[in-house]
Amino acid sequence: MDLHSLKIFQTVARLGSISKAARELQYAQSNITMKIQQLESDLQTTLFYRHNRGTVLTTKGRLLLSYTEKIFDLIEETKHVMMDEQTPKGSLMIGSMETTAAVRLPVLFSKYHRHFPEVDLTLKTGSTEQSIQGILQYELDGAFVSGPIHHPDLIEKEVFEEELVIITDNVHPSIASIKDIQTRTLLVFHKGCAYRERFEQWLHIEKMIPYKIMEFGTIDGIIGCVAAGLGISMLPSSVVENHVQAGTVKQHSLPNSYGKVKTMFIYRKENYLPIALLKFIEMLSE
Repeated sequence: MDLHSLKIFQTVARLGSISKAARELQYAQSNITMKIQQLESDLQTTLFYRHNRGTVLTTKGRLLLSYTEKIFDLIEETKHVMMDEQTPKGSLMIGSMETTAAVRLPVLFSKYHRHFPEVDLTLKTGSTEQSIQGILQYELDGAFVSGPIHHPDLIEKEVFEEELVIITDNVHPSIASIKDIQTRTLLVFHKGCAYRERFEQWLHIEKMIPYKIMEFGTIDGIIGCVAAGLGISMLPSSVVENHVQAGTVKQHSLPNSYGKVKTMFIYRKENYLPIALLKFIEMLSE
């Protein structure tokens, strides 16, 4: 068993076809078949089930694939360690909730870019769940999410605490209890948004079914429609502060058990982290 054979095995597993793997690797199909057979002989097990439409991994095949990916990840990590310099450079992909990106990150990103201009810093907004999956699938280097999340493969660092508030149009009467909003339309982000989940959890515990829910993709869309009287929403006070001061919306306090939420910065639990990410994490503590 060698790295070349493992690369061929990994390609066949990814594409689900020996013929497709042969085309991608530019090898004869017979050579791919021979390498897989040699690997199966060396390991004394069957790695693929063959059928008319391609191949499917066996249980042992799936196990070997997990080890193969770890092997190649470790090789790539070794290259980075050997080549890494003390001056951060290269790409750094950071995920964030829409609300955090709008209010908390502009100053932080500006400061990081001034200190490390050779880093190609990119921001990708999405829900907490999307960011978690992005990190686990190596699509993101780190992300700001609503927490805590307690995931075994991730490290989390508390960076902010947000106060959640209900926002309404500026002529809405004070909210004394949840019954005061039971006939209002809820304006929320798409499924996976932690603030939406907190809102729905509150309603569920109070045994209240939302009158109507409308989903939005942007903060501006939600705040604009709230100001117009279309419905109400739950957002961090830091996000709506300027709008409240301008008199376009009105904010209402929540019970303490629902009114506080922590924002965490999460990243993969690995022995080696790129210097660009390490410097970003250090800056969060300043």
